[in-house]
Amino acid sequence: MVAVGAERDFARYLNARVLSVVGAVVSAVALPVLVYQLTGSAGWTSAVTAAEALPYLVFGLLAGALADRLDRRVMMVAMDFTVAAVLLSVPLAWLAGGLTAPHVVVVAFATQTAFVFFDAANFGALPALVGKEKLTTAYSTLFGRTTIVELVVPGVTGLLVAIVAPAALLAVNALTAVGSALLLRAITSSLGTPRPVRGAGELAKDVREGLRFLWHEPIIRILTLVGATHSVSGGAWVALLVPFADKVLGVAPDGDVRLAALFSCWGLGAIIGSRLLPRVTARWGNARVALAALPLSLFAGVLVLVSGHWLLTCAAATFWGVVGAIVVINGITYRQQVCPEELQSRVNTSARMIAWGLGRPLGAAVAGAASVAAGDPRAGIASGLAVLLVGVVMAWVSPALRQTA
Repeated sequence: MVAVGAERDFARYLNARVLSVVGAVVSAVALPVLVYQLTGSAGWTSAVTAAEALPYLVFGLLAGALADRLDRRVMMVAMDFTVAAVLLSVPLAWLAGGLTAPHVVVVAFATQTAFVFFDAANFGALPALVGKEKLTTAYSTLFGRTTIVELVVPGVTGLLVAIVAPAALLAVNALTAVGSALLLRAITSSLGTPRPVRGAGELAKDVREGLRFLWHEPIIRILTLVGATHSVSGGAWVALLVPFADKVLGVAPDGDVRLAALFSCWGLGAIIGSRLLPRVTARWGNARVALAALPLSLFAGVLVLVSGHWLLTCAAATFWGVVGAIVVINGITYRQQVCPEELQSRVNTSARMIAWGLGRPLGAAVAGAASVAAGDPRAGIASGLAVLLVGVVMAWVSPALRQTA
């Protein structure tokens, strides 16, 4: 009975995460298209990507400390309901004729702030739910399911934005957030052991403990730092995909079905990468995989930059998705495997704060500025790839990675 109950709870958890990712992917496609339609500006489009990633940098440490003390289920449910409420403001403002680009940017920041706290609880919830011995299998299952969503939903959403206003599509995200909350509330298994929060001083101590572990584990430290450079390049690409498609590839932001294909390429590559990762890490180990995947990611990004035709861009972006997924999952699973249970939320949130919360908004901001200054989105993508080059060099000169490999 215990095993059946645990399997049922894991199924609820999986379905909740799939619903959340569906909504998040819809927003990831709809928000930049919406802002680009409102403004026609690469700068405003980049601002949305920066606003979505910045909350991890601002709130990541606090969220991780709280998630190791509070009831993780309650925390995730509350954040899902918060996302639903905030997102509904966009279609309502659109229906009233008062939607503006700053409104969309604020909503992007607010929803991602809620996601930071959700994600912090989620980092500790999965190991607690399945146990460390089943973590790799469970995470691979989770990543495989959500990556299928990331493959299918962007294309469908890209088609829908040609028919339905992007603002109206955000109501889908609100509904999926509510569905995720209801599924998570139904989980009966423990997702951690809550401890009382006795004040800011104790939380600060928890934060320092998580950062200390992150910094003193040499492989985790270097994977986190080079992961940040990888996120910079990814942030540049996501921020400028729509302007790049419009100005370089001749793919319009509304009414052109080729945009759906461009949004789907990364997801297709990520599915392939997630399937390859268990085999390549089993054969070569985490350190060697990281050393190989990072320069391949740089090469893939350069192929995207110089492609010049939407079909070639799709092929290059798919390859980028393969190696990008390997870089990301390799770092996350290694970190969760070596991290003590009581530090899971703090360590993983802190690492994500540095690798993603710093890298994504920095990549979007630098790419947006470079694109505006040069009048060409290719300049922005190139700036992100230049930062990734620094990360490749850091990885290859790292004694921790080279000695382990």
